[in-house]
Amino acid sequence: MKTLEKYSIGVGDRFAHQAKPQLRACLLAAEAGADIVPVWNKSNREHTIIGSEPASVRSAADAAVRQLNWTRPYHVDADHINLETVDRYIAPSDFFTIDVAAFIGKSSDASEISGFLKNHAELSSPSAHAIAAKYHAAVKEAGRIYRRIESSKGAGNFIAEVSMDETDAPQTPPELTIILAMIADEKIPIQTVAPKFTGRFNKGVDYVGHLPQFAAEFEEDIGAIACAVDRYGLPKNLKLSVHSGSDKFSIYPAINRVLKKTGAGVHLKTAGTTWLEELIGLAEAGGDGLALAKQVYGEAYAHREELCAPYTAVIDIEAAKLSSPSTVAAWSSNDFTSALRHDPNCPAFNPSFRQLLHVGFKIAAKMGDRYLRMLEQCEPTISKNVTGNIFARHIRPVFL
Repeated sequence: MKTLEKYSIGVGDRFAHQAKPQLRACLLAAEAGADIVPVWNKSNREHTIIGSEPASVRSAADAAVRQLNWTRPYHVDADHINLETVDRYIAPSDFFTIDVAAFIGKSSDASEISGFLKNHAELSSPSAHAIAAKYHAAVKEAGRIYRRIESSKGAGNFIAEVSMDETDAPQTPPELTIILAMIADEKIPIQTVAPKFTGRFNKGVDYVGHLPQFAAEFEEDIGAIACAVDRYGLPKNLKLSVHSGSDKFSIYPAINRVLKKTGAGVHLKTAGTTWLEELIGLAEAGGDGLALAKQVYGEAYAHREELCAPYTAVIDIEAAKLSSPSTVAAWSSNDFTSALRHDPNCPAFNPSFRQLLHVGFKIAAKMGDRYLRMLEQCEPTISKNVTGNIFARHIRPVFL
């Protein structure tokens, strides 16, 4: 059976140029004593916007592994797939994030829900029926997607994750317990599960919420997983997956403490943070790189409503705090990078500026080869930022 290792990090590479710098961060982790396995991911929405194919993620990952002589496992994730999108990912992927958040709360067969609860007297509680009814359709859909993948790749030849995080309401630890029991009954051998945690996980900026509550919930979720593994025969390496995990600096100490206390593993998805490090590297390079970064912001500002519309649930941009393109046009490299780089201690850091650029990768995609050539021209400054960001700001505080 293909097995996901204890500690793994999801890395997004929207323009397929940063696989080597991303992998270098995992090499630095190994030198520091932590085995972190990279999982390259790219969603169907990102492929559609950029005009790429899932096979490009596999090609970039394989090339980086060869060039850096990486000998540990690594994976390619079909990110947030559903029945309509999964087929194009089956050949190049060995990790599948099965996203069924859209099915939460949909009506389901009442007799099946009653049968589930009858078979699981240990789950009896005043709220058990309501929880099972809320998530039953989603788990059934996960089963359909899993079996579609299994019919092509064969049992045991891929890693399955079930994701329910892209929804408004969090899944509490008692809800996760019932969800895991249903997943086991559906015979989906998941190795990671991605619930929606309490609080806001906005793209590219820090966690917003009550930190003690998150820490308690995270530890209770780990307990629910351990119980489900023992009781229902789910894979022994089953672990939590933290989606939109990039830049959630304030929760990393809590995650680190709980992992050390429980001995549990975790999958941390960092995704779009690499795209922002590309922009920082372009701006740091000065000259044409800085000019291009400014142009990306100017176009993103002009089309901000269109760009933000698909992400309204995961961004909080204060329009009054967005600098005008004419102001940004006069900025130095340091001005631009200080506003964009996620350094909460820097007075110039602008979360609204950062979030707009986070969703603005469509602008760079429309530039086509011009943007890609600039990535190659400014590779030294970009790669330094990509590697440093993943290792120093993400791997070190979570895993070390």
